[in-house]
Amino acid sequence: MNPTLRPWKESDLSSLVKYANNPNIAKNMTDQFPHPYAEENGKMFISFATKDSPIHIFAIDLDGEAVGGIGVHPQGDVMRKNAELGYWLGEPFWGKGIISQLIPQMVDFAFKTYDISRLYARPYGTNIASQKVLEKAGFKLEARIEKNIYKNGEFLDELIYAVRRP
Repeated sequence: MNPTLRPWKESDLSSLVKYANNPNIAKNMTDQFPHPYAEENGKMFISFATKDSPIHIFAIDLDGEAVGGIGVHPQGDVMRKNAELGYWLGEPFWGKGIISQLIPQMVDFAFKTYDISRLYARPYGTNIASQKVLEKAGFKLEARIEKNIYKNGEFLDELIYAVRRP
């Protein structure tokens, strides 16, 4: 598989909704990523993902179809030297090394594009696959905050992984 990154476009709406409307994805995301994931959610997301310059929220493209998303979110105020990495991938593509291929590209993009010293990600304690992919990409576990996230009626651990500018 040869995934590529590109800006989101309006024509991605049907594939976005097809892959995002999945409780197995939503359970690992913030509540801003709803389930069910409807067409209106997709329209709002594509509008949000394409408004900034430079574009920093990308579609994960496989053979011309958007199958997930990955982005770097620069922070402000006292966190201004940091950016957060976020990503999701359609369930049919899990376990194929796609995110592992793309995270190093996003790390490179983040440090070349923004005046940051640290890129971090915050997987839930239950998301073992995401923890492993971050570790594989050189992210170090900086913190585990027990029972910090309240998702779907239960408390989950929040993990903070980060990589520093070389």
